[in-house]
Amino acid sequence: MSSDHLIYVTAVGFEKIEKEYERLRTVQRTEVADRIRDAKQFGEFTENAEYEEAKIEQAFVEGRIQELRRIIQNSHVVQPSEVPTDQIGIGSVVTVKETGTKDKWEFTLVGSVESDPDNDRISDESPVGEAMWGRKVGDQVDVATPGGHIRYRVELIRK
Repeated sequence: MSSDHLIYVTAVGFEKIEKEYERLRTVQRTEVADRIRDAKQFGEFTENAEYEEAKIEQAFVEGRIQELRRIIQNSHVVQPSEVPTDQIGIGSVVTVKETGTKDKWEFTLVGSVESDPDNDRISDESPVGEAMWGRKVGDQVDVATPGGHIRYRVELIRK
């Protein structure tokens, strides 16, 4: 992804990203530095598992900080007034019914950086998100999932 690629996030998602960024910068970075300092006291670096683990964690933390900084710098926070209710878009809370069943599902369509399928925050780049994008209430939507094809009917779109 190029550094100037606009990243769409909801206000809730942006707040989570900012909190993680601050926690990594202010708390976890310091904790890892302390672990490295303490591990240096155990002797030779080549035979020091604690030191190696701390250095690996430091690389992960620094990489995540850089990634979050890029996301923050390139984010467009979708304001509640921008969330569409006439068609599905970023920030839309969507209720769908699986055709042929009584199963209903409510999810929020979000940008890929805040995707969290376990909490029904579905990426616009996922098979479901791509299939739902721009759809309206009453539309029948076929979705190709790893488990097979599913047909949904869009029941409700709200903020």
